[in-house]
Amino acid sequence: MAFDFKKEYRDLYQPKGAPSIVEVPRMRFLAVAGAGDPNEEGGAYAHAVNLLYGVAYTLKMSYKTDHAIEGFYEYVVPPLEGFWWQQGVAGVDYADKASFSWLSVIRVPEFVREADFAWAVEAATAKKKLDFSPVRLVEVEEGLCVQCMHKGPYDDEPATVDAMHAFAAAQGYAPDFSDERRHHEIYLSDPRKTEPAKMRTVVRHPIREA
Repeated sequence: MAFDFKKEYRDLYQPKGAPSIVEVPRMRFLAVAGAGDPNEEGGAYAHAVNLLYGVAYTLKMSYKTDHAIEGFYEYVVPPLEGFWWQQGVAGVDYADKASFSWLSVIRVPEFVREADFAWAVEAATAKKKLDFSPVRLVEVEEGLCVQCMHKGPYDDEPATVDAMHAFAAAQGYAPDFSDERRHHEIYLSDPRKTEPAKMRTVVRHPIREA
């Protein structure tokens, strides 16, 4: 059976509907950076997501090619995630999506190294006839965070965020946003196929001891 990050790391991908404190380890991601409204049809965000999946599935299916990745095991491509920020805003302002900056990411197993990533970019470019150069291989260590499973439309997230911050404050923690620590979302539902009321999104914020 293929390794599934969502099932093996339930504390990171399947939190309960109530806020919780979690220590997030260093993880490896495919990443594309950009800016602007993610809802813009055919915009930069949609293009970034397309590039990420192109490289992600090339790596996943590498065992069917001549490129042998050391330590490879079959796995399910993890869900799309995003780090979001705006100039001068702690967290995010949902009412001003045009001012978003974002780092869109998909997690990859630790066996994916720079040489394997470079091969995947080249292979995806040859197959898809697209420029995959914006995709990078990065590592992120979020550390101490408060998180919660948000159920419903993205625009309803502020209520979940307020509950997260209230819970964290009651536990003796304060928000800890910086250039390295951002508002983080993990998308467990496909908005193209899921009713808004049934969407599930992990929302995660960095914290520190108050």
